[in-house]
Amino acid sequence: MSTIATTPNVEWKMPDRGRVGVICLITTETALFTIFVVAYLFYIGKSLTGPYPKDVLEFPVWATIALLSSSITVFMAEHSVKHGRMGAFKLWLGLTILLGAEFLRQTGIEWYQLIEHDHLTITTNLFGTTFYSLVGLHASHVTIGLILLLLTLLISFGGGMRTQARRFEFLSWYWHFVDGVWIVVFTVVYIVGK
Repeated sequence: MSTIATTPNVEWKMPDRGRVGVICLITTETALFTIFVVAYLFYIGKSLTGPYPKDVLEFPVWATIALLSSSITVFMAEHSVKHGRMGAFKLWLGLTILLGAEFLRQTGIEWYQLIEHDHLTITTNLFGTTFYSLVGLHASHVTIGLILLLLTLLISFGGGMRTQARRFEFLSWYWHFVDGVWIVVFTVVYIVGK
């Protein structure tokens, strides 16, 4: 006689809508960035006139350090808010905002140099078009992230973040995504494309 094993009656739960929403957003954004990266790679070396990447691009070392460090500070902010340490949360979140703003400042300095001194604009050649499109797309995502982080910081000063650890976790996922995309953009533009 064989015995039939019965499994306990497990109730299925709907997945968290916030998690699903952020995962869908990140997946969509990954597809968008993939298109821009592929376009950049496709057009490498196809500009008929200069300036060319090897002539004008310098490694944005400090900008990269600032942005990648902000992944550490946003992680620390997330950890702090989950444990109810609001003072530490505000500190780490403020540092994240400053590091992200420094990244954008460095990007602005680079673009000023490229436009004013090297005469590379989005209409100069294929390199200019693909460079500003890809790096600009990333910079726009950093800007959106900074706006959301700044709003979160302002809300935290009013005491509104004590019960919002889950939502901040989703925002930190977005920020980590933006940082991860920078690693790809940096590699494609400043290493492979140079």
